[in-house]
Amino acid sequence: MKQIPYWLDTAPPLPDRSGEALPDEADVVVIGGGITGLSTAYHSARKGARVVLVEKDKVGSGASGRNGSMCTQGITIGVGEARKRYGQDRARELYGAFREAVDVVEELTEHEKIDCDFVRSGRLGVAFKPEHFAAMKATQRDLADNFDHETVLLTRAELKSELNSGYYHGALLEPLSAGLHVGKYVHGLADAAERAGAQIHERNAATGLTRTPDGGFLVETLHGTIRAGHVMAATDAYTDRSLPWLRKRLINVGSFIIVTEPLGEDRARELIPNARLVVDSKNIGHYFRLTPDHRLAFGGRARFAPSNPASDVKSGQVLRREMAEIFPQLGDVAIDYVWGGNVGFSYDRIPHAGQSDGVYYSMGYCGHGVQMATYMGRAMAEVMDGHPEANPLRGLGFPKVPVPFYNGTAWFLPFAGAYYKAKDRLR
Repeated sequence: MKQIPYWLDTAPPLPDRSGEALPDEADVVVIGGGITGLSTAYHSARKGARVVLVEKDKVGSGASGRNGSMCTQGITIGVGEARKRYGQDRARELYGAFREAVDVVEELTEHEKIDCDFVRSGRLGVAFKPEHFAAMKATQRDLADNFDHETVLLTRAELKSELNSGYYHGALLEPLSAGLHVGKYVHGLADAAERAGAQIHERNAATGLTRTPDGGFLVETLHGTIRAGHVMAATDAYTDRSLPWLRKRLINVGSFIIVTEPLGEDRARELIPNARLVVDSKNIGHYFRLTPDHRLAFGGRARFAPSNPASDVKSGQVLRREMAEIFPQLGDVAIDYVWGGNVGFSYDRIPHAGQSDGVYYSMGYCGHGVQMATYMGRAMAEVMDGHPEANPLRGLGFPKVPVPFYNGTAWFLPFAGAYYKAKDRLR
């Protein structure tokens, strides 16, 4: 059983982007080599900016290579909550951005010829409890009436044609969501950014920022200092103490994934006949999908503990038991991969992007990072080029986590996790 992300292990090998000398200056310095950073670098370079991206490890080594490889539509807080907070017009604008984000990924993969198995396979939101299915009925009407978005409601009996499991009470099918191979996508996006003219410096962490009299920055890194006109923080769940303002606004939640041995196409299609992306409605829920080589990738918040080799193995054991509850027919399959990583959540459960003390940022994607990070990288390239209206998240504020002396270490998560797991057990 490999303790590395399946997506990175099965992507083409990366070139070595470490060891090159930094230039003295750049128009834009991007901190972080995940999807947000690579998209920002790509779009900024295409606009003619001199771009340098610094990454403390390898591109995609954080959340961008450790997720469920889903590119889904739908706003993180739900349309009802969005309307309650922001009003119907603003909720429609935000929902539209989440929808458009999937289109941006598709357009980018086509334009740059990134071979990453992008397929509009659709997303099944499956109901863990009967009352969850009732809520899905209301959501379907709301989406059609107020957001011009058609979805398909599936009863428990109808769901059998989509999912070979009796575990759930129905589903809401969103047909335009996409699956992709996120390892291939990240590697292709890095190549595209370099072709556009961006420089990528791996294994070179940013360690400090100093404002200059002209409004720019000196960006200190492990291997030198570079003068920047603009700085874009693209670190999300891997934001460290060099960016304390942002770190105090993020709750980093562990998520874990197992991937089975190859099942063969016939057996895989017996599980999920139309290869949908599946996300359940539990408080501590699961997400799963078939991989391009006919395995099942199965993830969730198995344990509220940091990711490390021992913790990942324990989480994998939990996930295997839970997978077998949903798919008893997989009780005998081998698990070939297990890994963990962090997901960046904002306190108000919606992504945030803007500027703080001159530093631009976009983060807190709450599990919707593949598409929204791509979209927001493009948006923030426009913002840094003098078009603030391009940021769909403008004006939302970015609240601190309201815990005394909070510094980015979410010590309270095991207690919250125990509470929500107890709620899930009350079926």
